[in-house]
Amino acid sequence: MALPLMPKATAVWLVENTALTFEQVGDFCGLHKLEVQAIADGEVAAGIIGLDPVMNGQLTAEEIKRCEDDPRARLKMLRSELPQPVTRTKGPRYTPVSKRADKPDAIAYLVKTHPELLDAQIARLLGTTKDTIAKVRDRSHWNASNIKPRSPVFLGLCKQADLDAAVKRAQRRVEREMKASGKQPPHVEEESETTGQDGFVDFGKPQEDQPDIDPDTMFRSMG
Repeated sequence: MALPLMPKATAVWLVENTALTFEQVGDFCGLHKLEVQAIADGEVAAGIIGLDPVMNGQLTAEEIKRCEDDPRARLKMLRSELPQPVTRTKGPRYTPVSKRADKPDAIAYLVKTHPELLDAQIARLLGTTKDTIAKVRDRSHWNASNIKPRSPVFLGLCKQADLDAAVKRAQRRVEREMKASGKQPPHVEEESETTGQDGFVDFGKPQEDQPDIDPDTMFRSMG
């Protein structure tokens, strides 16, 4: 439902000049009835001057009278021949001009550090295109010789929370694909305690492989 011009100012006028219920005013102005009640009590919008919806062609006096006589009725706004503002759809992420040159470095970092990310996810995170990502990936970018992988969070191109969320989604997707193909998802192997190559004691070596040492024989040899 379309809202009136300056909803709170309109609500102030309706509260002060009509016998409409709080629910009727709130429904017309897109406000909660408790907020309208606060306006009537002077707790909210104390400094706002009321805007007459009849004068600006959004309501008629007859429509207000009709709803005053029936508390269950709802105000219907007049159709305006004036063009309505167009709601802007969510477009690509805006990046300041000063940071646009850093995007290839960020792309290189994500491609190298998080290979599980799809190009679409990288494009959404950095506000770039799949074509640019492909060129950085295969080193056909015009500035490929100067590209150095740098974190997009450090460069200020995305938030750490957004990057973490994208990586988690990518990891879940990889796990689902591997399970579907019958493969085990990758896991990090636990570090072994054996350090035989460096000359330290090999704690992982079986006890039976360790030579038995007689304490008496050892002390006699020392003496």
